[in-house]
Amino acid sequence: MDELSEFEEMYLKKIFEIYDKEPSTIVKTSQLAESMLVSNASTTEMIQRLSERDLLTYIPYKGCRLTPKGFNTAAGIKRREGLLKILLIDIIGFDGDVDAVSCKMEHGITPDLEEALDRMLGYPDKTPGGVRIPTVKRSVKPVNNGLLLPLYNLPIGTTATIEIIALSTTEIKTLSLVGLGIGSKIKMNEDGIYCDGNKISISEYISKKILSRTENLHD
Repeated sequence: MDELSEFEEMYLKKIFEIYDKEPSTIVKTSQLAESMLVSNASTTEMIQRLSERDLLTYIPYKGCRLTPKGFNTAAGIKRREGLLKILLIDIIGFDGDVDAVSCKMEHGITPDLEEALDRMLGYPDKTPGGVRIPTVKRSVKPVNNGLLLPLYNLPIGTTATIEIIALSTTEIKTLSLVGLGIGSKIKMNEDGIYCDGNKISISEYISKKILSRTENLHD
């Protein structure tokens, strides 16, 4: 399939959002036009264009539905957007317009980059706002040595070395009091996180802000 334009992806994403709330409904042309802030005529033209690519089923004078191909494509678009929201909010602490930025970035994410980002984030099922991340056609691969992962997403049995702490200076100093810092050796056991052989207790928020390089997934 030829690459979709940014505007075509936005249409598919919006239709998917409506479908996700009411799977049995026909997405009305007027409803879609209003949500996209465009005219009914422009929306009808786009629906027809996407139906020619077998992404939508066009129902004259009513609206449209996603085809199986369109559903898979739209689900992938929503998944990329959701992963980027997690990256922006949980990992780098971005406090700007997350919706606008993630939407803009999503269009440049390639399939292999999506897989890498999904794996790094631990194949999450929800965004920070609680929105479900679609799993349709999701490529799940084992975590290998040498990956940079948040402590929160380290698999059980993994050892890793801390490389990045995306926290304030005060928070970093507080962590140092329990021996947690750049270069610390981490072991993820079933009963919790161990740092240089000592069990530590940190919040979910903190564990998402500390990135470590995996070394051994089996010992």
